[in-house]
Amino acid sequence: RSFFMNIEKFKVNGKDATLYLSEKECSPLIVLNNYSGNGASVVEKLEALNCPDCNLLVVGNLKWDHDMTPWYCPPLSEKDTPCTGGADEYLDLLLKEIIPRAKELIKGEPSFLGLAGYSLAGLFAVYAMYRTDVFDRVASMSGSLWFPDFKQYCLEHEMKHKPDKLYLSLGDREAKSRNKVLMTVQDNTEALDTYYKDLGIDVTWELNPGNHFKDAALRSAKGIMAII
Repeated sequence: RSFFMNIEKFKVNGKDATLYLSEKECSPLIVLNNYSGNGASVVEKLEALNCPDCNLLVVGNLKWDHDMTPWYCPPLSEKDTPCTGGADEYLDLLLKEIIPRAKELIKGEPSFLGLAGYSLAGLFAVYAMYRTDVFDRVASMSGSLWFPDFKQYCLEHEMKHKPDKLYLSLGDREAKSRNKVLMTVQDNTEALDTYYKDLGIDVTWELNPGNHFKDAALRSAKGIMAII
């Protein structure tokens, strides 16, 4: 069964939106912020896994280190670039322009709204729970929860909306890094998993084989499936 029957594309402020439309009325709408491309590789994996019916909105051409990060973070290595903390600004664009545009194109009102992302977009997905109440379900795949002070932020602030379902995943080699910041990723993710479960949230936590870059499309698809 193919999602590819109907695809709508539009641009908002330089961001590329690709909307894979469900044939059915009132199917859920899942927003996936994507590092590059239109999400076709993720859609392919969703189809292979027999994903339940949904509308998938993939947003690309992001200023990755800016749009997906909550505050400034210096470069992690000499060859790296800094993260410049534009998440609030991007979330505003997503809520006021991108999602409303997508909703005009889908059939009926979505049964629920989900937010998903890989790597820094997984960080953004968790951060968004503290900044808006519009997302009913959230999936953070190989989320960059090593981000400086982020775990502390999550523990000290109140969510605007506790998600009905939350999915967290990592690769089992992601914490095996020489970098002191990156090596905290699994401890931080597991600490947040415990904390969210204690809050009564329905959390699925999954450890996948491999490092950060292995099976990104498949891991993304598994996370999306878990919240549908």
